Amino acid sequence: MGHPVTPSPDSTDALAAAGDDALHLARELIRRDSTNRGGGDGDERASAEFTAEALADAGLDPVLLEAAPRRSNVVARVPGTDPGAPALLVHGHLDVVPAEASDWTVPPFSGEVADCPVTGVPALWGRGAVDMKNTIAMVTAVVRHWARHGLRPRRDIVLAFVADEEDSAAYGADHLVREHPGLFEGCSAGIGEGGGETVHARDADGRPVRLYPVGAAERGSAWLTLRAKGTAGHGSRPPRDNAVGALAEAIARIDRHEWPLHLTPVTRASIDAIASALGVDRTPGDTDTAEALDALVSRLGVAGGLIGPTTRNSAAPTMLSAGYKVNVVPGEATAAVDGRVLPGAEDQFAVTMSELTGDRVSWEYAHGSPPVDAPVDSPVFGALRSALLAHDPGAHVVPVCLAGGTDAKVFSRLGIDCYGFSPLAQPAGLDYTKLLHGVDERVPVDGLRFGVRALDTFLRA
Repeated sequence: MGHPVTPSPDSTDALAAAGDDALHLARELIRRDSTNRGGGDGDERASAEFTAEALADAGLDPVLLEAAPRRSNVVARVPGTDPGAPALLVHGHLDVVPAEASDWTVPPFSGEVADCPVTGVPALWGRGAVDMKNTIAMVTAVVRHWARHGLRPRRDIVLAFVADEEDSAAYGADHLVREHPGLFEGCSAGIGEGGGETVHARDADGRPVRLYPVGAAERGSAWLTLRAKGTAGHGSRPPRDNAVGALAEAIARIDRHEWPLHLTPVTRASIDAIASALGVDRTPGDTDTAEALDALVSRLGVAGGLIGPTTRNSAAPTMLSAGYKVNVVPGEATAAVDGRVLPGAEDQFAVTMSELTGDRVSWEYAHGSPPVDAPVDSPVFGALRSALLAHDPGAHVVPVCLAGGTDAKVFSRLGIDCYGFSPLAQPAGLDYTKLLHGVDERVPVDGLRFGVRALDTFLRA
């Protein structure tokens, strides 16, 4: 009987084993509850320790760093073969948003594998399956695959799996950038969440088209506290300067406000790339006015959702607080507003908020992070595109600006060009965006395997 053949490191069988490892790692991470309830109430240590052990098994020397007890971050450097090549940052977050078990089909921290009711394909269920323990598992599986087969990337790769992304990043990326910037020495570009998943669209003739958005910009976060002051008094003799009324009027103005168009270079590139991929005819001036752009976005169908939220600033009232008894007029009322700000539109946002709040209501930043963007004509973006097309040759890779935010805002302070790239093959019919922070969060098992292959290709480019 002949000796068994050992698969080559690049063979389908070898990467299939890495895909199995990614599924195992993702299940174990989901089972370690790392819920972040905000305001400092979080615990990432169990997930961090598990990840560090998995990386140590690959021969790395991960370090655990905490800004507060149990708010754990894991950082490790994978040495490359070319010491002169700029290093690459790969970042992801260990924390997840809360999940109410009674709302879920399966227990949210069970890491169960079961068929998806929408697509019928096997999926991994649980909080963090999409956002974003799946990606941490895929990256870790790739690194472990390299260790098993004696592979090394061309450049140094810095892995940063962090706490607190789902709140302010104070215990996670912000802490690392402020207190441990030397860990990221040499990093000129980075990848994290916010792109790389399949979007199923249709072209102008109704034929299916697969798009892969890659994040090249993000709107900044502007979480605001609004405050109105007035005269406290008896409810039967209300004062003229009622703080609740003043605040309510300001909130109503903010809610009704129509923000003007502000198209960044990344968004313009996104519109061009998506329209070209779908064969949608362009007309002169179709991005010049809100009406024309809305019509164009509508013609893009499902893919229009990649563009619509990133053509303007936004401000959404989210919280109100005032008083302690129904017959007492309070002397103060407060509100919270979630603002999102495009690159280059920061001044517009501040001026507009002052106009909308008026003389009776003050506002201040409860938390702010700047908008960021990265070049779409860079070698890094080209390598991201090539990695996706290597494993889905008929698809189209398009740059996008993210409506929300990631830790890219923090790491960009180190001069790192950050891209959203968490590759994941999604079957048609599954709405990826509704799974983010949603009930019954799940990721296709085959999607994880695709992500492992695409990450291996990119990270060794």
